[in-house]
Amino acid sequence: MSVYFSVSPLNKRILALAIPNVVTNIAIPLLGMVDMGLMGHLGSAVYIGAIAVGTTIFNFIFWSFGFLRMGTSGFTAQAYGRRNLEESMMTLYRALFLGFSAGLMLILLQMPIDWLAFSLIHGSKEVETLARQYFYIRIYAAPPTLCLYAFTGWYIGMQNARIPMTVSISVNILNILFSLCFIFLLGMKTRGIALANVFSQYAGIFLATAFFLIYYRKLLKYKPILKLGTRNFWKFLSVNKDIFIRTLCLIFVGSFFTAKSASSGDAILAVNSLLFQLFYFFSYFIDGFAYAAEALVGKYKGAGNSFQLVRVIRRLFFWGMIISLVFTIIYSLAGHWVLSLLTNNLIVLTDAGPYLFWLGLVPLITFSAFLWDGIYVGATASRAMRNSMIVAAFLVFLPAWYLFKGILGNHGLWLAMMLFMGTRGVLLTWFSKRAVLQ
Repeated sequence: MSVYFSVSPLNKRILALAIPNVVTNIAIPLLGMVDMGLMGHLGSAVYIGAIAVGTTIFNFIFWSFGFLRMGTSGFTAQAYGRRNLEESMMTLYRALFLGFSAGLMLILLQMPIDWLAFSLIHGSKEVETLARQYFYIRIYAAPPTLCLYAFTGWYIGMQNARIPMTVSISVNILNILFSLCFIFLLGMKTRGIALANVFSQYAGIFLATAFFLIYYRKLLKYKPILKLGTRNFWKFLSVNKDIFIRTLCLIFVGSFFTAKSASSGDAILAVNSLLFQLFYFFSYFIDGFAYAAEALVGKYKGAGNSFQLVRVIRRLFFWGMIISLVFTIIYSLAGHWVLSLLTNNLIVLTDAGPYLFWLGLVPLITFSAFLWDGIYVGATASRAMRNSMIVAAFLVFLPAWYLFKGILGNHGLWLAMMLFMGTRGVLLTWFSKRAVLQ
Protein backbone atom coordinates (compact mmCIF):
# COMPACT_ATOMS: atom_id res chain seq x y z
CA MET A 1 0.00 0.00 0.00
CA SER A 2 2.81 2.43 0.84
CA VAL A 3 4.24 1.87 -2.63
CA TYR A 4 1.08 3.26 -4.18
CA PHE A 5 0.80 6.20 -1.83
CA SER A 6 4.47 7.17 -2.10
CA VAL A 7 5.19 10.33 -4.05
CA SER A 8 6.80 8.47 -6.93
CA PRO A 9 7.43 10.11 -10.30
CA LEU A 10 4.55 8.13 -11.79
CA ASN A 11 2.17 9.20 -9.02
CA LYS A 12 3.27 12.79 -9.52
CA ARG A 13 2.53 12.59 -13.24
CA ILE A 14 -0.86 11.00 -12.63
CA LEU A 15 -1.89 13.52 -9.98
CA ALA A 16 -0.47 16.49 -11.90
CA LEU A 17 -2.88 15.61 -14.72
CA ALA A 18 -5.74 14.14 -12.68
CA ILE A 19 -6.23 16.86 -10.07
CA PRO A 20 -6.69 19.74 -12.55
CA ASN A 21 -8.94 17.48 -14.61
CA VAL A 22 -10.97 16.63 -11.50
CA VAL A 23 -11.40 20.34 -10.81
CA THR A 24 -12.34 20.90 -14.46
CA ASN A 25 -14.87 18.10 -14.47
CA ILE A 26 -16.41 18.94 -11.10
CA ALA A 27 -17.18 22.40 -12.45
CA ILE A 28 -19.49 20.80 -15.03
CA PRO A 29 -21.89 18.95 -12.68
CA LEU A 30 -21.68 21.82 -10.18
CA LEU A 31 -23.05 24.07 -12.89
CA GLY A 32 -25.81 21.54 -13.57
CA MET A 33 -26.56 21.44 -9.87
CA VAL A 34 -26.69 25.24 -9.71
CA ASP A 35 -29.11 25.28 -12.66
CA MET A 36 -31.24 22.61 -11.00
CA GLY A 37 -31.01 24.47 -7.71
CA LEU A 38 -32.10 27.75 -9.27
CA MET A 39 -35.04 26.04 -10.97
CA GLY A 40 -35.79 24.01 -7.85
CA HIS A 41 -36.39 27.17 -5.84
CA LEU A 42 -38.92 28.68 -8.25
CA GLY A 43 -41.75 26.78 -6.59
CA SER A 44 -42.62 24.12 -9.19
CA ALA A 45 -41.17 20.78 -10.35
CA VAL A 46 -42.03 21.89 -13.91
CA TYR A 47 -38.93 24.09 -14.07
CA ILE A 48 -36.68 21.23 -12.94
CA GLY A 49 -38.24 18.99 -15.57
CA ALA A 50 -37.82 21.60 -18.32
CA ILE A 51 -34.10 22.02 -17.61
CA ALA A 52 -33.72 18.22 -17.41
CA VAL A 53 -35.37 17.74 -20.82
CA GLY A 54 -33.49 20.63 -22.42
CA THR A 55 -30.19 19.45 -20.99
CA THR A 56 -30.86 15.91 -22.20
CA ILE A 57 -31.37 17.20 -25.75
CA PHE A 58 -28.08 19.08 -25.70
CA ASN A 59 -26.30 16.18 -24.03
CA PHE A 60 -27.41 14.08 -26.97
CA ILE A 61 -26.32 16.73 -29.47
CA PHE A 62 -23.00 17.73 -27.94
CA TRP A 63 -21.95 14.36 -26.53
CA SER A 64 -22.45 12.96 -30.03
CA PHE A 65 -19.40 15.01 -30.90
CA GLY A 66 -17.45 13.82 -27.90
CA PHE A 67 -14.89 12.36 -30.30
CA LEU A 68 -13.72 15.92 -30.90
CA ARG A 69 -12.25 15.81 -27.41
CA MET A 70 -11.57 12.10 -27.00
CA GLY A 71 -10.02 11.43 -30.38
CA THR A 72 -8.05 14.67 -30.27
CA SER A 73 -6.65 13.74 -26.87
CA GLY A 74 -5.54 10.25 -27.92
CA PHE A 75 -3.94 11.24 -31.21
CA THR A 76 -2.25 14.29 -29.70
CA ALA A 77 -0.86 12.29 -26.76
CA GLN A 78 0.58 9.65 -29.09
CA ALA A 79 2.15 12.33 -31.29
CA TYR A 80 3.56 13.94 -28.15
CA GLY A 81 5.03 10.59 -27.08
CA ARG A 82 6.75 10.34 -30.47
CA ARG A 83 7.91 13.98 -30.15
CA ASN A 84 6.04 14.81 -33.36
CA LEU A 85 4.79 18.36 -32.69
CA GLU A 86 3.74 18.90 -36.29
CA GLU A 87 1.31 15.99 -36.12
CA SER A 88 -0.04 17.23 -32.80
CA MET A 89 -0.85 20.57 -34.45
CA MET A 90 -2.46 18.86 -37.44
CA THR A 91 -4.69 17.01 -34.96
CA LEU A 92 -5.81 20.31 -33.44
CA TYR A 93 -6.50 21.81 -36.88
CA ARG A 94 -8.58 18.80 -37.87
CA ALA A 95 -10.61 18.88 -34.66
CA LEU A 96 -11.27 22.63 -34.83
CA PHE A 97 -12.28 22.36 -38.49
CA LEU A 98 -14.76 19.59 -37.71
CA GLY A 99 -16.03 21.29 -34.55
CA PHE A 100 -16.76 24.65 -36.14
CA SER A 101 -18.36 23.06 -39.22
CA ALA A 102 -20.56 20.82 -37.08
CA GLY A 103 -21.59 23.75 -34.87
CA LEU A 104 -22.78 25.77 -37.85
CA MET A 105 -24.64 22.76 -39.22
CA LEU A 106 -26.49 22.29 -35.91
CA ILE A 107 -27.68 25.89 -36.00
CA LEU A 108 -28.96 25.44 -39.57
CA LEU A 109 -30.76 22.22 -38.61
CA GLN A 110 -32.31 23.49 -35.38
CA MET A 111 -35.93 23.06 -36.51
CA PRO A 112 -35.58 19.40 -37.61
CA ILE A 113 -33.64 18.71 -34.39
CA ASP A 114 -36.48 20.26 -32.38
CA TRP A 115 -39.06 18.10 -34.12
CA LEU A 116 -37.05 14.91 -33.61
CA ALA A 117 -36.09 15.63 -30.02
CA PHE A 118 -39.59 16.37 -28.78
CA SER A 119 -40.97 13.42 -30.73
CA LEU A 120 -38.75 11.16 -28.65
CA ILE A 121 -38.97 12.85 -25.25
CA HIS A 122 -42.46 13.37 -23.90
CA GLY A 123 -43.15 15.50 -20.86
CA SER A 124 -46.12 17.54 -19.76
CA LYS A 125 -47.22 20.44 -21.97
CA GLU A 126 -45.74 22.98 -19.55
CA VAL A 127 -42.39 21.15 -19.45
CA GLU A 128 -42.18 20.93 -23.25
CA THR A 129 -43.01 24.62 -23.71
CA LEU A 130 -40.27 25.73 -21.33
CA ALA A 131 -37.79 23.20 -22.72
CA ARG A 132 -38.36 24.54 -26.26
CA GLN A 133 -37.65 28.07 -25.10
CA TYR A 134 -34.38 26.78 -23.65
CA PHE A 135 -33.50 24.87 -26.83
CA TYR A 136 -33.91 27.71 -29.34
CA ILE A 137 -31.54 29.93 -27.37
CA ARG A 138 -28.85 27.46 -26.33
CA ILE A 139 -28.44 26.03 -29.86
CA TYR A 140 -26.39 29.14 -30.73
CA ALA A 141 -23.70 27.95 -28.32
CA ALA A 142 -22.95 24.99 -30.61
CA PRO A 143 -19.88 26.34 -32.50
CA PRO A 144 -17.90 27.48 -29.43
CA THR A 145 -18.92 24.42 -27.42
CA LEU A 146 -17.64 21.97 -30.04
CA CYS A 147 -14.46 23.97 -30.63
CA LEU A 148 -13.84 23.93 -26.88
CA TYR A 149 -14.04 20.13 -27.04
CA ALA A 150 -11.21 20.20 -29.58
CA PHE A 151 -9.06 22.56 -27.53
CA THR A 152 -9.64 20.59 -24.32
CA GLY A 153 -8.63 17.30 -25.92
CA TRP A 154 -5.56 18.88 -27.47
CA TYR A 155 -4.36 20.45 -24.22
CA ILE A 156 -4.82 17.15 -22.36
CA GLY A 157 -2.92 15.28 -25.09
CA MET A 158 -0.10 17.82 -24.71
CA GLN A 159 0.03 16.81 -21.00
CA ASN A 160 -1.37 20.18 -19.94
CA ALA A 161 -4.44 19.92 -17.74
CA ARG A 162 -4.15 23.35 -16.14
CA ILE A 163 -5.34 25.37 -19.12
CA PRO A 164 -8.58 23.35 -19.57
CA MET A 165 -9.12 23.69 -15.81
CA THR A 166 -8.71 27.47 -15.94
CA VAL A 167 -10.98 27.78 -18.97
CA SER A 168 -13.64 25.51 -17.46
CA ILE A 169 -13.71 27.30 -14.12
CA SER A 170 -13.90 30.68 -15.85
CA VAL A 171 -16.73 29.53 -18.13
CA ASN A 172 -18.73 28.09 -15.26
CA ILE A 173 -18.29 31.11 -13.01
CA LEU A 174 -19.49 33.33 -15.84
CA ASN A 175 -22.37 30.96 -16.53
CA ILE A 176 -23.53 31.09 -12.92
CA LEU A 177 -23.23 34.89 -12.76
CA PHE A 178 -25.14 35.30 -16.02
CA SER A 179 -27.82 32.85 -14.81
CA LEU A 180 -28.32 34.71 -11.54
CA CYS A 181 -28.56 38.00 -13.40
CA PHE A 182 -30.97 36.80 -16.09
CA ILE A 183 -33.22 34.86 -13.68
CA PHE A 184 -33.47 37.15 -10.68
CA LEU A 185 -32.88 40.57 -12.22
CA LEU A 186 -34.55 40.08 -15.60
CA GLY A 187 -37.02 37.32 -14.66
CA MET A 188 -36.07 35.14 -17.65
CA LYS A 189 -36.18 31.73 -15.84
CA THR A 190 -35.40 28.90 -18.32
CA ARG A 191 -34.54 31.43 -21.04
CA GLY A 192 -32.00 32.95 -18.67
CA ILE A 193 -30.29 29.60 -18.07
CA ALA A 194 -29.96 29.07 -21.83
CA LEU A 195 -28.72 32.58 -22.62
CA ALA A 196 -26.14 32.38 -19.83
CA ASN A 197 -24.78 29.21 -21.41
CA VAL A 198 -24.42 30.90 -24.81
CA PHE A 199 -22.54 33.90 -23.45
CA SER A 200 -20.20 31.81 -21.30
CA GLN A 201 -19.31 29.39 -24.13
CA TYR A 202 -18.20 32.22 -26.42
CA ALA A 203 -16.12 33.61 -23.57
CA GLY A 204 -14.60 30.14 -23.15
CA ILE A 205 -13.43 29.80 -26.75
CA PHE A 206 -11.87 33.25 -26.49
CA LEU A 207 -9.91 32.18 -23.40
CA ALA A 208 -8.81 28.86 -24.92
CA THR A 209 -7.50 30.65 -28.01
CA ALA A 210 -5.75 33.29 -25.90
CA PHE A 211 -3.94 30.62 -23.86
CA PHE A 212 -2.84 28.89 -27.04
CA LEU A 213 -1.36 32.12 -28.40
CA ILE A 214 0.42 32.77 -25.10
CA TYR A 215 1.96 29.32 -24.53
CA TYR A 216 2.00 27.53 -27.91
CA ARG A 217 2.36 30.34 -30.42
CA LYS A 218 5.55 28.83 -31.87
CA LEU A 219 3.58 25.83 -33.11
CA LEU A 220 1.75 28.05 -35.58
CA LYS A 221 4.71 27.54 -37.89
CA TYR A 222 3.02 24.23 -38.79
CA LYS A 223 0.44 25.37 -41.32
CA PRO A 224 -2.80 23.45 -41.99
CA ILE A 225 -2.63 24.06 -45.76
CA LEU A 226 -2.99 20.78 -47.73
CA LYS A 227 -2.87 18.82 -44.46
CA LEU A 228 -6.57 18.15 -43.79
CA GLY A 229 -6.92 15.55 -46.53
CA THR A 230 -3.87 13.46 -45.67
CA ARG A 231 -3.79 9.80 -44.65
CA ASN A 232 -3.60 10.79 -40.98
CA PHE A 233 -6.73 12.89 -41.36
CA TRP A 234 -8.68 9.92 -42.69
CA LYS A 235 -7.29 7.80 -39.87
CA PHE A 236 -8.53 10.47 -37.47
CA LEU A 237 -11.99 10.21 -39.00
CA SER A 238 -11.96 6.42 -39.00
CA VAL A 239 -11.08 6.09 -35.33
CA ASN A 240 -13.52 8.80 -34.34
CA LYS A 241 -16.28 7.12 -36.31
CA ASP A 242 -16.10 4.28 -33.80
CA ILE A 243 -16.02 6.73 -30.89
CA PHE A 244 -19.00 8.51 -32.42
CA ILE A 245 -21.02 5.27 -32.57
CA ARG A 246 -19.94 4.43 -29.02
CA THR A 247 -21.01 7.88 -27.84
CA LEU A 248 -24.37 7.66 -29.61
CA CYS A 249 -25.07 4.41 -27.76
CA LEU A 250 -24.18 6.04 -24.45
CA ILE A 251 -26.38 9.03 -25.18
CA PHE A 252 -29.19 6.73 -26.27
CA VAL A 253 -29.11 5.03 -22.88
CA GLY A 254 -29.09 8.36 -21.02
CA SER A 255 -31.86 9.79 -23.17
CA PHE A 256 -33.92 6.61 -22.85
CA PHE A 257 -33.52 6.90 -19.08
CA THR A 258 -34.80 10.49 -19.11
CA ALA A 259 -37.61 9.71 -21.57
CA LYS A 260 -38.91 6.87 -19.40
CA SER A 261 -38.59 9.10 -16.35
CA ALA A 262 -40.64 11.79 -18.09
CA SER A 263 -43.32 9.30 -19.13
CA SER A 264 -43.70 8.33 -15.46
CA GLY A 265 -44.76 11.87 -14.54
CA ASP A 266 -43.20 15.16 -13.51
CA ALA A 267 -42.46 13.88 -9.98
CA ILE A 268 -40.37 10.87 -11.11
CA LEU A 269 -38.70 13.01 -13.77
CA ALA A 270 -37.67 15.53 -11.10
CA VAL A 271 -36.46 12.78 -8.74
CA ASN A 272 -34.39 10.95 -11.35
CA SER A 273 -32.99 14.22 -12.70
CA LEU A 274 -31.76 15.23 -9.25
CA LEU A 275 -30.33 11.78 -8.51
CA PHE A 276 -28.57 11.80 -11.87
CA GLN A 277 -26.86 15.05 -10.93
CA LEU A 278 -25.09 13.09 -8.17
CA PHE A 279 -24.31 10.33 -10.67
CA TYR A 280 -22.79 12.96 -12.94
CA PHE A 281 -20.86 14.44 -10.03
CA PHE A 282 -19.11 11.14 -9.39
CA SER A 283 -18.61 10.39 -13.08
CA TYR A 284 -16.94 13.72 -13.77
CA PHE A 285 -14.78 13.27 -10.68
CA ILE A 286 -13.51 9.83 -11.73
CA ASP A 287 -13.22 11.08 -15.30
CA GLY A 288 -10.48 13.40 -14.06
CA PHE A 289 -8.34 10.29 -13.68
CA ALA A 290 -9.67 8.91 -16.96
CA TYR A 291 -8.43 12.05 -18.70
CA ALA A 292 -5.06 11.55 -17.05
CA ALA A 293 -5.18 8.03 -18.52
CA GLU A 294 -5.80 9.46 -21.98
CA ALA A 295 -2.69 11.63 -21.74
CA LEU A 296 -0.34 9.09 -20.14
CA VAL A 297 -1.51 5.97 -21.95
CA GLY A 298 -1.33 7.84 -25.27
CA LYS A 299 2.14 9.14 -24.41
CA TYR A 300 3.54 5.70 -23.50
CA LYS A 301 1.69 4.02 -26.37
CA GLY A 302 3.16 6.53 -28.82
CA ALA A 303 6.63 6.07 -27.32
CA GLY A 304 6.30 2.26 -27.43
CA ASN A 305 6.96 1.96 -23.67
CA SER A 306 4.86 -1.07 -22.70
CA PHE A 307 6.39 -1.33 -19.21
CA GLN A 308 5.25 2.16 -18.21
CA LEU A 309 1.92 1.57 -19.95
CA VAL A 310 1.12 -1.37 -17.68
CA ARG A 311 2.34 0.49 -14.59
CA VAL A 312 0.18 3.53 -15.19
CA ILE A 313 -2.94 1.40 -15.83
CA ARG A 314 -2.47 -0.46 -12.54
CA ARG A 315 -1.89 2.76 -10.63
CA LEU A 316 -4.95 4.41 -12.13
CA PHE A 317 -7.17 1.55 -11.01
CA PHE A 318 -5.82 1.81 -7.50
CA TRP A 319 -6.78 5.48 -7.34
CA GLY A 320 -10.13 4.68 -8.94
CA MET A 321 -10.97 2.15 -6.25
CA ILE A 322 -10.11 4.59 -3.47
CA ILE A 323 -12.27 7.32 -5.00
CA SER A 324 -15.23 4.99 -5.56
CA LEU A 325 -15.12 3.80 -1.92
CA VAL A 326 -15.13 7.39 -0.66
CA PHE A 327 -18.14 8.29 -2.81
CA THR A 328 -19.98 5.13 -1.81
CA ILE A 329 -19.66 6.11 1.85
CA ILE A 330 -20.75 9.70 1.21
CA TYR A 331 -23.74 8.79 -0.92
CA SER A 332 -24.85 6.02 1.42
CA LEU A 333 -24.73 8.18 4.55
CA ALA A 334 -25.56 11.68 3.30
CA GLY A 335 -27.48 11.27 0.05
CA HIS A 336 -30.70 12.84 1.37
CA TRP A 337 -28.84 15.83 2.79
CA VAL A 338 -27.09 16.48 -0.53
CA LEU A 339 -30.40 16.33 -2.39
CA SER A 340 -31.85 18.89 0.01
CA LEU A 341 -29.20 21.32 -1.21
CA LEU A 342 -30.59 21.03 -4.73
CA THR A 343 -34.26 21.57 -3.96
CA ASN A 344 -36.48 22.63 -1.08
CA ASN A 345 -39.49 20.91 -2.63
CA LEU A 346 -40.58 18.52 0.12
CA ILE A 347 -42.66 16.39 -2.24
CA VAL A 348 -39.68 15.76 -4.53
CA LEU A 349 -37.41 15.00 -1.54
CA THR A 350 -39.95 12.55 -0.14
CA ASP A 351 -40.43 10.83 -3.50
CA ALA A 352 -36.64 10.47 -3.85
CA GLY A 353 -36.27 8.55 -0.58
CA PRO A 354 -36.92 5.01 -1.91
CA TYR A 355 -34.31 5.45 -4.68
CA LEU A 356 -31.40 6.83 -2.66
CA PHE A 357 -29.77 3.44 -2.13
CA TRP A 358 -28.91 3.30 -5.85
CA LEU A 359 -26.50 6.18 -5.28
CA GLY A 360 -24.46 4.02 -2.94
CA LEU A 361 -24.04 1.44 -5.69
CA VAL A 362 -23.15 3.89 -8.47
CA PRO A 363 -19.42 4.44 -7.65
CA LEU A 364 -18.43 0.80 -7.13
CA ILE A 365 -20.30 -0.47 -10.18
CA THR A 366 -19.31 2.26 -12.62
CA PHE A 367 -15.74 3.39 -11.88
CA SER A 368 -13.97 0.72 -13.96
CA ALA A 369 -15.94 1.62 -17.10
CA PHE A 370 -14.97 5.28 -16.76
CA LEU A 371 -11.28 4.50 -16.25
CA TRP A 372 -11.17 2.03 -19.14
CA ASP A 373 -12.73 4.68 -21.39
CA GLY A 374 -9.75 6.94 -20.74
CA ILE A 375 -7.28 4.12 -21.27
CA TYR A 376 -8.87 3.05 -24.55
CA VAL A 377 -8.99 6.65 -25.78
CA GLY A 378 -5.29 7.09 -25.09
CA ALA A 379 -4.55 3.88 -26.97
CA THR A 380 -6.98 4.92 -29.77
CA ALA A 381 -8.49 1.41 -29.42
CA SER A 382 -11.83 2.62 -30.74
CA ARG A 383 -13.22 -0.61 -32.16
CA ALA A 384 -13.29 -2.44 -28.83
CA MET A 385 -14.88 0.61 -27.18
CA ARG A 386 -17.60 0.63 -29.81
CA ASN A 387 -18.34 -3.09 -29.61
CA SER A 388 -18.50 -3.22 -25.81
CA MET A 389 -20.89 -0.26 -25.77
CA ILE A 390 -23.20 -1.82 -28.36
CA VAL A 391 -23.42 -5.05 -26.37
CA ALA A 392 -24.02 -3.27 -23.06
CA ALA A 393 -26.67 -0.92 -24.47
CA PHE A 394 -28.72 -3.23 -26.68
CA LEU A 395 -28.13 -6.70 -25.27
CA VAL A 396 -28.14 -5.78 -21.57
CA PHE A 397 -29.72 -2.38 -20.81
CA LEU A 398 -32.81 -2.58 -23.02
CA PRO A 399 -33.66 -6.23 -22.22
CA ALA A 400 -33.20 -5.53 -18.50
CA TRP A 401 -35.55 -2.54 -18.65
CA TYR A 402 -38.30 -4.40 -20.47
CA LEU A 403 -37.88 -7.40 -18.17
CA PHE A 404 -38.05 -5.49 -14.90
CA LYS A 405 -40.20 -2.43 -15.63
CA GLY A 406 -43.48 -4.15 -14.85
CA ILE A 407 -42.14 -5.66 -11.63
CA LEU A 408 -39.94 -2.90 -10.23
CA GLY A 409 -41.14 0.29 -11.93
CA ASN A 410 -38.60 3.09 -11.54
CA HIS A 411 -36.32 0.72 -9.61
CA GLY A 412 -36.21 -1.38 -12.77
CA LEU A 413 -34.93 1.63 -14.70
CA TRP A 414 -32.10 2.13 -12.21
CA LEU A 415 -31.30 -1.59 -12.20
CA ALA A 416 -31.01 -1.57 -15.99
CA MET A 417 -28.63 1.41 -15.78
CA MET A 418 -26.39 -0.33 -13.23
CA LEU A 419 -26.30 -3.52 -15.31
CA PHE A 420 -25.37 -1.45 -18.34
CA MET A 421 -22.43 0.24 -16.60
CA GLY A 422 -21.25 -2.98 -14.95
CA THR A 423 -21.28 -4.83 -18.28
CA ARG A 424 -19.19 -2.12 -19.88
CA GLY A 425 -16.54 -2.45 -17.19
CA VAL A 426 -16.40 -6.23 -17.53
CA LEU A 427 -16.19 -6.21 -21.34
CA LEU A 428 -13.55 -3.48 -21.48
CA THR A 429 -11.46 -5.43 -18.97
CA TRP A 430 -11.86 -8.56 -21.09
CA PHE A 431 -10.81 -6.83 -24.33
CA SER A 432 -7.94 -4.83 -22.81
CA LYS A 433 -5.10 -7.31 -23.31
CA ARG A 434 -5.57 -7.41 -27.06
CA ALA A 435 -6.88 -3.87 -27.63
CA VAL A 436 -4.63 -1.85 -25.34
CA LEU A 437 -1.55 -3.82 -24.32
CA GLN A 438 -0.54 -5.22 -27.71
